Amino acid sequence: MEHDHCHNRPVKHAESVEHTGHDKHAGHSVAMFRDKFWLSFALTIPVLIYSETIQRWLHFTPPGFRGSSLIPFILSAIIFFYGGLVFIRGGLGELKAKRPGMMTLISMAISVAFAYSLAVQLGLSGEAFFWELATLVTIMLLGHWLEMASVSKAESALDAIAKLLPDKAEKLVNGKPQMVLVSKLAIGDLVLIRPGAAIPVDGMVVQGASSVDEAAITGESKPVGKQTNDEVVAGTINQDGSLTVRVTKLGEDTALAGIMRLVAEAQASKSNVQILADKAAYVLTIVAIVAGVLTFLAWALTKNTGFALERSVTVLIIACPHALGLAIPLVVSISTTLSARNGLLIRKRLALESARKLDWVLFDKTGTLTKGEHGITDIWTTQGYSDDDILRLTASLEQSSEHIVGKGIVKKAQEKRLPLSKVADFLALPGLGVKGTLDDSKAYVAVSRRYIQENKLEVPDALRSHIKQAAKDGKTEVYLVRDNIVIGALALADVIREESKEAITALKKLGIKTAMITGDSQDVAAYVATRLGLDQYFAQVRPEDKVAKVKQLQANSQRVAMVGDGINDAPALTQADIGLAIGAGTDVAIKSADIILVKSDPRDVVKVIKLSKATYSKMRQNLAWASGYNIVAIPLAAGVLYKYSIVLAPAVGAVLMSISTIIVALNAQLLRRLRF
Repeated sequence: MEHDHCHNRPVKHAESVEHTGHDKHAGHSVAMFRDKFWLSFALTIPVLIYSETIQRWLHFTPPGFRGSSLIPFILSAIIFFYGGLVFIRGGLGELKAKRPGMMTLISMAISVAFAYSLAVQLGLSGEAFFWELATLVTIMLLGHWLEMASVSKAESALDAIAKLLPDKAEKLVNGKPQMVLVSKLAIGDLVLIRPGAAIPVDGMVVQGASSVDEAAITGESKPVGKQTNDEVVAGTINQDGSLTVRVTKLGEDTALAGIMRLVAEAQASKSNVQILADKAAYVLTIVAIVAGVLTFLAWALTKNTGFALERSVTVLIIACPHALGLAIPLVVSISTTLSARNGLLIRKRLALESARKLDWVLFDKTGTLTKGEHGITDIWTTQGYSDDDILRLTASLEQSSEHIVGKGIVKKAQEKRLPLSKVADFLALPGLGVKGTLDDSKAYVAVSRRYIQENKLEVPDALRSHIKQAAKDGKTEVYLVRDNIVIGALALADVIREESKEAITALKKLGIKTAMITGDSQDVAAYVATRLGLDQYFAQVRPEDKVAKVKQLQANSQRVAMVGDGINDAPALTQADIGLAIGAGTDVAIKSADIILVKSDPRDVVKVIKLSKATYSKMRQNLAWASGYNIVAIPLAAGVLYKYSIVLAPAVGAVLMSISTIIVALNAQLLRRLRF
């Protein structure tokens, strides 16, 4: 199958390796800087060899020929126009935008160096900077190549996700598969997904069973089983079985497209630290220009013009806020990609930055801490019956029931692979339960407490105390009756997610308090809160009152995160300092949230907080290094230690500046080592 990945792409993102994350590199690519560096490097070698200054230092004389004295001039000019022009264009762009920065400083430095050297070549008294100019441009090209390679690496994960979407699909026409472009599919079409193939659309399984690798979308490494009526999403990989899928969403409407839009938005948004870094870089640029001018004037008056220009150029180069400009964007890019790989979609960058300062995490109950479905918590039997007997018989009666309680019982029996009996004379008893005849030709009823009371049936002593406690916990009881005798009972409740307890424990270890909000009764809320070890809970809360509870927790400047999944959670998600939506929740809840937990796993709240702390730490480290470096470097470049014979050449300044940038880039890459 061909994969040119040009059809029906959900989101355009770094289609080549172009770097668009920073204005200074708009339209630039890794390949461009790589090619310019290698050619400039090759030309720089003969410039150095035929430079009189280098010859004096190394005490050697290269082979001479007619015109050999012009080699430094000619090759440096080529390097300037071929390799240096990209910086000059960037500098002009910054000045046009009234935002002088790194490109402005570099272009000023190399332009001054070239102009002065050209004047010397044409007869002006002094010593040309040809070898300094050549090495300067070459080193700057190397630094930018390494920077953009780092950024492209940070963003490549999104390209990898985009490539998961195939360009072609097998459409079923009159039951026969035909290969067509994905862009030609329509809602309602049937698509055959063979084992090992990428799923090209969002859809619903209408035939077949398989397991699907959803790691690219959810971050979950374990394949997910799929069968009839299950949903599948574009970009995931079918594993071992064939599936027939009805198309429900295409192109920009798919989950994959939504994920990539959110990631792109997050990468484009700026945190408070980024805003601070931008301001610092702007101030540093102005300081560098002023320092460069003052340095020139000071040395021109006390020494000579050539030395003054050399010092001024060195100041401009070494003071470039290159590392400062890279310090935060690269961390942002890596953290955003890292979050997407782990099923965390950041809609608002500021939310991730603030997560490290949380005091409270407030969870919705149904669908968040619990699964939002009734599951069996207890089975009680009378003498002569086992747990499996009571479950099998009750599930057999409930097979034809559409009630949520009945479905929960049947599901449990299926999970335990219990053989269900056929039901005869099935009858639904509205508000009470179900009735039917099973294999032994005996009539059974599976009913509520109300049926027991209305028919004045006796509950055996062996069951009474258990049932009483279940009622206190807010559980739903189902009694199994045969010949008007209660032979067993089951208790059901909204099933608590296995992950919820781990999430609450982990949050407490981080020093964060936890609370739960629900519209359920006090008994139900108290039961769940006790099981999970929550610090606080709010019960019988109407949807319109959830915002008030968030405000209550926010009293005394407490920072609150709200985690929810329903429409009724949307106002509270907005009111909270950080809103986190469970990925399986409603569109309204997701659109109201700052961060989306794709896997619907409460433990991912802990991941958000850990990522926030790690990201902020890297930002601070990079910011401290980039700023501290310039505080030391600018005076050194200006020549404050000249009387101690410590003088930096422009090329050395470029090397130091590039090293500073590389240190910042490498430190940002260490964020990839974060283990959740």
